[in-house]
Amino acid sequence: MTSRNRNTYHHGDLRQSVLDAALDVITAEGPGALSLRDLARRAGVSHAAPAHHFKDRTGLLTAIATEGYDLLAEALAGTPELRERGVGYVRFATAHPAHFQVMFQPELLRADDPDLLAAKERASAELRAGVAGLTDVPDARTAGIAAWSLAHGFATLLLTHNVTGAVGDRDPEEYFRELTGLLFTAQLPPGDAERGE
Repeated sequence: MTSRNRNTYHHGDLRQSVLDAALDVITAEGPGALSLRDLARRAGVSHAAPAHHFKDRTGLLTAIATEGYDLLAEALAGTPELRERGVGYVRFATAHPAHFQVMFQPELLRADDPDLLAAKERASAELRAGVAGLTDVPDARTAGIAAWSLAHGFATLLLTHNVTGAVGDRDPEEYFRELTGLLFTAQLPPGDAERGE
């Protein structure tokens, strides 16, 4: 068996090679820097080759988002406790920052793509399952959005280096656990609730 040249691909590897190259570009420069022609050059194929798999840039970004939602669903599955689902969400975002960037920018995606819709539904079902076991929650949907907002907001702040000073050299997952513990066990001082009304 001959060794692979890093600038060539074996038949059948092109789709994944282009996806991997795209994820590298997005991680380094953001989704705006993506070009099918550049990705073809990186994969060592003709400039038209990626279009056979993705049609266009939107198709490529949609494939990345679909893969991201599938990875997110896997990251959340089998974790019954809500806080640990939040930790899984943060872990997913830090492990897959390029996917995370693309998934939540609907203007970049083909919104009616059936694979994307199915992957989003799988991830949403896992997010909803996290609040299913909560008691004394008047509105599970609102509680789910609150939990998602906390995990997504922290992950976003972490990836954009807005909480680097606060987190320091601590494990971001442990910091998130501490953050949620502080938030959900804190009590408002007397009178704060009245002043907020």
